[in-house]
Amino acid sequence: MGSSPPRRVVLGAIAVLGIVGAGLVVSPSVAVARLESAASDPLTFGLLVAALYLVRPALAWPTTPLAAVVGYGFGVSAGIPIATAGVLVTILPPFVVIRRVTSRPDKRERNATSAFGTTLDRARRYVDRYYDAVGATRGVVVSRLAPIPSDVATACAAIRGVSTPQLLVGTAIGELPWTVAAVTVGASTASLTGVDGQQFDPLLLASCLLAAGLVIAGPLYRTVADRDRSGSGA
Repeated sequence: MGSSPPRRVVLGAIAVLGIVGAGLVVSPSVAVARLESAASDPLTFGLLVAALYLVRPALAWPTTPLAAVVGYGFGVSAGIPIATAGVLVTILPPFVVIRRVTSRPDKRERNATSAFGTTLDRARRYVDRYYDAVGATRGVVVSRLAPIPSDVATACAAIRGVSTPQLLVGTAIGELPWTVAAVTVGASTASLTGVDGQQFDPLLLASCLLAAGLVIAGPLYRTVADRDRSGSGA
């Protein structure tokens, strides 16, 4: 008879299902559209935007629509640093939680949750290979430049054990193009109803992919070259 999984695994699974369900029920486009009436009062608008950034991890929303909201209310010059700060704040809760949940279990716990442990170990191996080749801060930068969900990049960094300063610096750099674009769109729109932060300009997408490729090219080349030298010397 198999052992039941530990409580933290069960609670973690329930939390993930709850977050996904809430994200499906509460659409970010609906929530941000309701902020339009508060845009005339900077203090009220700022408090509401701060509240959205704080609850974003619990609803699994992307960060880009919120940056567009910031641009709509505060303009480009003030909106870029505000949206950047919002992104950095909103990634910390899931980062801390995921890093704690995915900390390497002891042998007894691993045996009790063999399926979970095997899946986690496999994911960790892939993440470790990536960060070993690229480096911590550079790896976070590339993961933010790439058009993948923000929380996926955060989860990978947490699984790897990236430090908080490395996460924040890498995120600030990698998210900057997306943040600037979203804030600019929000500042130029006449209504929040038409803002859709999940639709990316193809040129922006191509530019971010090119930048990610340039950032990762050197470390990957050195990794491949080292493997070739090791293989030829064996």
